[in-house]
Amino acid sequence: MNIIISSYRIFKAAFLISLLLVLPAFSQGFLKASGTNIVNGSGSPVLLRGIGLGGWLVPEGYMLHTSSFADSPTEIRNKIKTLIGEENANNFWDLYYQNYVNRKDIDRIAEWGFNSIRLPMHYDLLTPRDQPGVFIEKGFATIDSLLAWCEENHLYLILDLHCAPGGQNALNISDYDAAYPSLWESEQNKERTIDLWRELAERYADKEWIGGYDLINETAWDLPANNQPLRDLYIDITNAIREVDTNHIIFIEGNWFATDFNGLTPPWDDNMVYSFHKYWNVNSQGAIQYLLNIRSSYNVPLWLGESGENSNQWFTDCITLMENNNVGWCWWPHKKISSIAGPLSATLTTEYDYLLRYWSGTATAPTLDYAVNALNNQALKLNIDQCTYNRGVIDAMFRQVATDVTLPYTNNVIPGLIFATDYDFGRNGYAYKDSLYDNTKGNGGATWNNGWLYRNDGVDIEQCSDFPSNSYNIGWIESGDYLNYTVNVQQPGLYDVEIRVASNQSGGKILLRLDDENIGSFIDVPNTGGWQSWQSVSLQNVPINSGTHKLTAMFFFGGFNVNYFDFVLTSTDVAKEENLPDKFDLQQNYPNPFNPVTTIKYQLPQEGLVKLGVYDLLGREIKTLVNEKKSAGKYEVNLDLSEMASGIYIYKFQANGFVSVKKMTLLK
Repeated sequence: MNIIISSYRIFKAAFLISLLLVLPAFSQGFLKASGTNIVNGSGSPVLLRGIGLGGWLVPEGYMLHTSSFADSPTEIRNKIKTLIGEENANNFWDLYYQNYVNRKDIDRIAEWGFNSIRLPMHYDLLTPRDQPGVFIEKGFATIDSLLAWCEENHLYLILDLHCAPGGQNALNISDYDAAYPSLWESEQNKERTIDLWRELAERYADKEWIGGYDLINETAWDLPANNQPLRDLYIDITNAIREVDTNHIIFIEGNWFATDFNGLTPPWDDNMVYSFHKYWNVNSQGAIQYLLNIRSSYNVPLWLGESGENSNQWFTDCITLMENNNVGWCWWPHKKISSIAGPLSATLTTEYDYLLRYWSGTATAPTLDYAVNALNNQALKLNIDQCTYNRGVIDAMFRQVATDVTLPYTNNVIPGLIFATDYDFGRNGYAYKDSLYDNTKGNGGATWNNGWLYRNDGVDIEQCSDFPSNSYNIGWIESGDYLNYTVNVQQPGLYDVEIRVASNQSGGKILLRLDDENIGSFIDVPNTGGWQSWQSVSLQNVPINSGTHKLTAMFFFGGFNVNYFDFVLTSTDVAKEENLPDKFDLQQNYPNPFNPVTTIKYQLPQEGLVKLGVYDLLGREIKTLVNEKKSAGKYEVNLDLSEMASGIYIYKFQANGFVSVKKMTLLK
């Protein structure tokens, strides 16, 4: 097990020479609590935007689809060990840890725009359950590697004791076992918790990219009045940490899943932050006012240490609420198996699914070789290179917080097929409209995507049996729903539009609009004989000009499914219509000033090679937006300068000898 008795001072000295050979990562100094702000070493406020590595060192049943028969980390480990034996199980867990999180995950997290990571830790990866005072170097080496990757990417790493000795709540998330005393029922468990934090603090006291110590995750225990045992243990841990580390922030979570701070004020340390968690409730000022009152009353920072597991719109609303109130945040988690509600989703393999069915009692026992291969292959699927990137999640957490401008989900080209599920990125009410778009009614209280597939918006998406398809269709349509698509019309003309629908009732209607103007009249949806019995309904002789347009599909009376819209060119006569531009023109971007997304519109009366570029005031091109041949028409381009500093920028439009230049202001 690679266990040694702790003597970290000797260990530290032994590695001093090798450490001196390593160039230190750029640092802005230790994070500190300063009044109601978290600041860096130069005193500048830092708004933490983080993500948690849930499921990595603390496996959870819902992430691995084992909840019905193995929910806690120990139950999951025992299930696997019983099936394939201890040696094979150890090999599996090595593969699991190596692939669930590695350097590429941390690089990607930084690229997405996060500045911090929260690491959930299980105490038994750092100290054996039956050997107090003994520490496991392999576990600390895992933290060391993660910290090195964070340093390279300028990410703060916050250590979170997710599973304390004995368990701090009576749930799987703390690996609680009712057969043994909880954290609150055992003085030895409390002492071991204190000792572990002292060891962690001593090892990482001088590490500036350690963002702080989240002492105990989500206590949920019926404690005496004013949570006195929780406060006492927090103070004891803080005192132990301060014996060896006066640099790092102490993050304090309340009782009842980090929501109840009774008895935990006033602060007992001058470098302390109160951390709350927020799930499945409304995103209103009133919902967090009691926390803001704590901040103002005691002049101490707040941190939303854990949130997520909801729709993209809920993510946008929650983060907007936090940032408007100068509260940093950390999302949960970065990766799961077969999930739409996080940035990364690993494929659930057929072989692993068979194991799940066996464990659930609906399949016969697999052979040893089959089980070993199934588990190892599933572990390999956790590698980020094998995962599906849910782009809409990150877009909702960053770009959509700053703007209601929509962006294309994919390159929807006319003539051609536009799959209904490929509507634009954006907020509810802008990219799409759906009456049920988040869950504010508690765990499991509402379903925003009834099919739980493809995208994490309020739009309901399910598996599609039609051909052709992209494997998915829009379902559960209600009256008043709509979808917006950015479309690139490559050839002007008259089009027939074929819409692929399925329904077990008649009465539904579809209205198509182009650039907010109706094209044709209502299209009736017939009873096709079932939700996956597909038929085509059509609209004929629709004139469409070339260029970039907004296509809107509006739905009335509901009760039908949609697979795709097929635009078939039947005539090119529309090119002669008077609404084609009669001159070259470049319009002023809107909005202006902007942060960080704006729209630029231009037009050309004839086909030509178009170049549209963005430049700084020194004339250096920083972005090429268009550099290709375009047909006559009106166009618009969305520009995102989230990676640039505030200031004045130039954009230049060139086509067939025409040149136009305008200024715009990025104001962050």
